[in-house]
Amino acid sequence: MDILQAIILGLIEGATEFLPISSTGHMIVASQWLGISQNEENKAFEVIIQLAAILAVVANYREKFTLAHLELWKKVVLAFIPVGVVGLLLHKQIKAMFTVETVAIMFIVGGIIFLVVEYLHRDKVYPVQRVEDMSYRQALWIGIAQVFALIPGTSRAGASIIGALLVGLSRKASAEFSFLLALPVMMAASGFDLLKHYQDFIGADFTALLTGFVVAFVSAWLVMRLFITFLERFTFVAFGVYRILFGCLLLWVVL
Repeated sequence: MDILQAIILGLIEGATEFLPISSTGHMIVASQWLGISQNEENKAFEVIIQLAAILAVVANYREKFTLAHLELWKKVVLAFIPVGVVGLLLHKQIKAMFTVETVAIMFIVGGIIFLVVEYLHRDKVYPVQRVEDMSYRQALWIGIAQVFALIPGTSRAGASIIGALLVGLSRKASAEFSFLLALPVMMAASGFDLLKHYQDFIGADFTALLTGFVVAFVSAWLVMRLFITFLERFTFVAFGVYRILFGCLLLWVVL
């Protein structure tokens, strides 16, 4: 992998990981476009840029990493349990589900769900405006909704945001809880992949790894801030439309 490819993939990872549009589909298209094979060294690179995205969450929400927010983190852990348990028990079956066609279809399905939810909630006043004010029951339901993200192409952020909207969190609070919930989910997934691919870092191009890491961190940090600003004025409709269009593009590419 050369420096330009590392920059492009790092940018895509950072820009799409925390938006409800599934980073998986975008990485598939980008890898095919760049002619990047899915060998072990490149899979190790993906682990590195995912770790950069995790660090971006910490940088953006460092004020929440205090004992004053202990109750919030208990809710994050509770919401993580469903996807953690199901992912551990069914990881082989989940891997078997991974095809470009599945990703494309779930892009479209997810887009339709966003449009339907926004239509039904167009005049709704959400009772929970701050993530700190959500209940444990709401956190658990969001965690259950996130289990659907194990289907490739669904989007972890998208599933958790839809779950949060349905249980009464505002758009901004839904997005912020999705960011925080990404920490245990991505740490578990990246840690598992790191154990599988740690030997592939031997002889790897560390210049490309470092470049991808920095680009992914900066782009993820910036996108999270812009996303929250966007949601203070707009809805998720644009993301629903985008998902449908991108899913159709993926189907056209593979078919």
